[in-house]
Amino acid sequence: MSPLVTVIIATYNRGYIVCEAIDSVLQQTYPDIEIVVVDDGSTDDTQAKLRKYGSRIRLVYQENQGPAVAWNSGVRAGHGSVICLLCSDDLWLPTFVERQVSILERTGPSVPCSLCNAITRWSNGTEVQSFELARLRPEADEGLWLNVTDVLLTRFVMCGQMFAIRREALEKVGLFDSSLGYLEDYDIALRLSLEGPWGYIREPLVVYRQSTDSMSLRASSVDAQLADYILRIRQRISTEMQSRCPPLRSRYMAGAMRKAKLDIWAAQAKTGKVLAKARIAGLYSILARFREAVHRRSPLYPRMNVLPLPGADLREVVAATFGQ
Repeated sequence: MSPLVTVIIATYNRGYIVCEAIDSVLQQTYPDIEIVVVDDGSTDDTQAKLRKYGSRIRLVYQENQGPAVAWNSGVRAGHGSVICLLCSDDLWLPTFVERQVSILERTGPSVPCSLCNAITRWSNGTEVQSFELARLRPEADEGLWLNVTDVLLTRFVMCGQMFAIRREALEKVGLFDSSLGYLEDYDIALRLSLEGPWGYIREPLVVYRQSTDSMSLRASSVDAQLADYILRIRQRISTEMQSRCPPLRSRYMAGAMRKAKLDIWAAQAKTGKVLAKARIAGLYSILARFREAVHRRSPLYPRMNVLPLPGADLREVVAATFGQ
């Protein structure tokens, strides 16, 4: 029997585009889907646009509380054993759910989630694939990704609407952190990375569209707060890794924490009134970009470590990698 998939679409004042996201879910080739639309306090015509779907969607309305709370509301309203997330300005290609569920069914419960590639369309009209942005270059079309934590500590990987997550794994790590105004998907991704290897699909099955009112654009204007969120997220993950039995370790954690602290200082210095600090912060930013470019070309930079499917015995892989 195929698992029920809960698709959560979170939206806020996107009446002009939310129907395109819903329609892309209704066009999926996978049959066992329930759609939960969480309206996070919209004040435009979103509610009117959603009425035409009737019983084809389950509508949850809440006062505006941000994306993390909206995702959690959708998780609690749904009944599926697999959770997929879709922002209201993005689209899925028709086989997105079918391919993701296939990966999860073939890999078993030791794999908490699956991640696919995406076509990213920036607000300036340019396009690039999300795997290429994160320098994820697996040779096989699909398989198991073993070193997720190391990669997430060294660069940004787009995850949210590219995810299919087992409900059991999501509930185990504690759902989304409502105290984060941004980066709630980065936080949940890091926590899920401690639960086991991920499935991956190299083919782009998502169209990520950066709207002029997108969270990513708003986030880019609050450097100090973003850096603070990143530090908080990494500190929590470091504590969680140490509390495991046996403890989980990453050679990249110390550097990632150090970089987050320096980024906070640099962001604060740039906006401060002391000119000397601002100049030093500007120099730090230049040196940080140079260092990152050098690191990317070094043997120490973590490439994506994968096994094609079908691969080795998953129990052996998980035990060797995660001590489980």
